[in-house]
Amino acid sequence: MKLIDKIALIYLKDGKILTTLSKGKDTYYLPGGKREGSETDAETLIRELREELSIQILPETIVPYGVFEAQAHGKAEGVLVRMSCYTAEFEGELKPANEIAELDWFTYKDKERTSAVDQIIFDDLKQKGLLG
Repeated sequence: MKLIDKIALIYLKDGKILTTLSKGKDTYYLPGGKREGSETDAETLIRELREELSIQILPETIVPYGVFEAQAHGKAEGVLVRMSCYTAEFEGELKPANEIAELDWFTYKDKERTSAVDQIIFDDLKQKGLLG
Protein backbone atom coordinates (compact mmCIF):
# COMPACT_ATOMS: atom_id res chain seq x y z
CA MET A 1 0.00 0.00 0.00
CA LYS A 2 1.26 3.45 -0.91
CA LEU A 3 0.33 6.47 1.18
CA ILE A 4 0.34 10.10 0.04
CA ASP A 5 0.79 12.44 3.00
CA LYS A 6 -1.04 15.76 2.57
CA ILE A 7 -1.83 18.75 4.77
CA ALA A 8 -5.01 20.76 4.19
CA LEU A 9 -6.76 23.86 5.45
CA ILE A 10 -10.42 23.70 6.44
CA TYR A 11 -11.64 27.27 6.11
CA LEU A 12 -15.36 27.80 6.65
CA LYS A 13 -17.36 30.98 6.10
CA ASP A 14 -21.15 31.34 6.25
CA GLY A 15 -21.63 27.56 6.12
CA LYS A 16 -19.41 27.18 3.04
CA ILE A 17 -15.92 25.71 2.70
CA LEU A 18 -13.01 27.10 0.67
CA THR A 19 -11.95 24.80 -2.20
CA THR A 20 -9.38 25.08 -4.99
CA LEU A 21 -9.15 23.83 -8.56
CA SER A 22 -5.71 23.17 -10.05
CA LYS A 23 -5.00 24.12 -13.66
CA GLY A 24 -5.99 21.35 -16.07
CA LYS A 25 -7.99 19.43 -13.43
CA ASP A 26 -11.71 18.82 -13.06
CA THR A 27 -11.82 17.95 -9.35
CA TYR A 28 -11.73 20.43 -6.50
CA TYR A 29 -9.56 19.96 -3.41
CA LEU A 30 -9.23 21.60 -0.04
CA PRO A 31 -6.27 24.00 -0.18
CA GLY A 32 -2.95 22.55 0.94
CA GLY A 33 -0.45 20.05 -0.34
CA LYS A 34 2.43 17.69 0.26
CA ARG A 35 5.17 18.13 2.82
CA GLU A 36 8.66 19.01 1.53
CA GLY A 37 11.60 17.33 3.27
CA SER A 38 11.34 17.47 7.05
CA GLU A 39 8.69 20.21 7.20
CA THR A 40 6.24 20.08 10.09
CA ASP A 41 2.52 20.08 9.36
CA ALA A 42 2.36 23.78 10.27
CA GLU A 43 5.30 24.67 8.03
CA THR A 44 3.71 22.76 5.14
CA LEU A 45 0.37 24.48 5.66
CA ILE A 46 1.96 27.94 5.80
CA ARG A 47 4.11 27.36 2.68
CA GLU A 48 1.38 25.74 0.59
CA LEU A 49 -1.23 28.42 1.35
CA ARG A 50 1.27 31.19 0.58
CA GLU A 51 2.16 29.49 -2.74
CA GLU A 52 -1.40 28.55 -3.76
CA LEU A 53 -3.57 31.39 -2.46
CA SER A 54 -1.14 34.26 -1.69
CA ILE A 55 -2.14 34.39 2.00
CA GLN A 56 -0.10 34.29 5.19
CA ILE A 57 -1.36 31.77 7.74
CA LEU A 58 -1.10 33.07 11.31
CA PRO A 59 0.87 30.25 13.04
CA GLU A 60 -0.65 30.87 16.48
CA THR A 61 -4.15 30.22 15.07
CA ILE A 62 -3.43 26.75 13.60
CA VAL A 63 -5.66 24.13 15.26
CA PRO A 64 -5.80 20.42 14.31
CA TYR A 65 -9.20 19.36 12.95
CA GLY A 66 -8.70 15.70 12.07
CA VAL A 67 -6.94 13.12 9.88
CA PHE A 68 -8.82 11.42 7.04
CA GLU A 69 -7.84 8.65 4.59
CA ALA A 70 -9.30 7.53 1.25
CA GLN A 71 -8.35 6.21 -2.17
CA ALA A 72 -6.19 8.88 -3.86
CA HIS A 73 -7.98 10.63 -6.74
CA GLY A 74 -6.58 9.69 -10.15
CA LYS A 75 -4.09 7.19 -8.69
CA ALA A 76 -3.84 3.39 -8.96
CA GLU A 77 -6.12 1.28 -6.77
CA GLY A 78 -4.62 0.92 -3.29
CA VAL A 79 -2.86 4.29 -3.32
CA LEU A 80 -4.28 6.14 -0.34
CA VAL A 81 -4.12 9.78 0.63
CA ARG A 82 -3.86 10.71 4.30
CA MET A 83 -5.10 14.25 4.79
CA SER A 84 -4.16 15.98 8.03
CA CYS A 85 -6.60 18.87 8.32
CA TYR A 86 -6.24 22.11 10.25
CA THR A 87 -8.21 25.26 10.77
CA ALA A 88 -6.38 28.60 10.86
CA GLU A 89 -6.79 32.31 10.35
CA PHE A 90 -4.76 34.25 7.80
CA GLU A 91 -3.77 37.68 6.55
CA GLY A 92 -4.00 38.81 2.95
CA GLU A 93 -6.54 38.48 0.17
CA LEU A 94 -7.38 35.03 -1.22
CA LYS A 95 -6.28 34.82 -4.85
CA PRO A 96 -5.25 31.82 -6.96
CA ALA A 97 -1.51 31.49 -7.66
CA ASN A 98 0.93 28.99 -9.21
CA GLU A 99 -0.94 25.78 -10.14
CA ILE A 100 -4.30 26.98 -8.80
CA ALA A 101 -6.74 28.03 -11.55
CA GLU A 102 -9.60 29.12 -9.30
CA LEU A 103 -11.04 29.01 -5.83
CA ASP A 104 -14.64 28.51 -4.85
CA TRP A 105 -16.89 28.25 -1.80
CA PHE A 106 -18.74 24.92 -1.63
CA THR A 107 -21.72 23.76 0.37
CA TYR A 108 -22.47 20.12 1.12
CA LYS A 109 -24.38 19.74 -2.16
CA ASP A 110 -21.10 20.37 -4.05
CA LYS A 111 -19.27 17.45 -2.42
CA GLU A 112 -19.43 15.24 -5.55
CA ARG A 113 -17.15 17.77 -7.30
CA THR A 114 -14.33 17.00 -4.82
CA SER A 115 -11.88 14.12 -4.27
CA ALA A 116 -12.81 11.01 -2.24
CA VAL A 117 -10.97 12.16 0.89
CA ASP A 118 -12.56 15.60 0.67
CA GLN A 119 -16.00 13.96 0.43
CA ILE A 120 -15.33 12.19 3.75
CA ILE A 121 -14.35 15.54 5.26
CA PHE A 122 -17.54 17.16 3.84
CA ASP A 123 -19.58 14.38 5.52
CA ASP A 124 -17.80 15.01 8.83
CA LEU A 125 -18.36 18.78 8.64
CA LYS A 126 -22.03 18.29 7.71
CA GLN A 127 -22.57 15.85 10.59
CA LYS A 128 -21.14 18.44 13.00
CA GLY A 129 -23.43 21.14 11.59
CA LEU A 130 -20.50 23.18 10.22
CA LEU A 131 -21.23 22.89 6.49
CA GLY A 132 -24.43 24.14 4.87
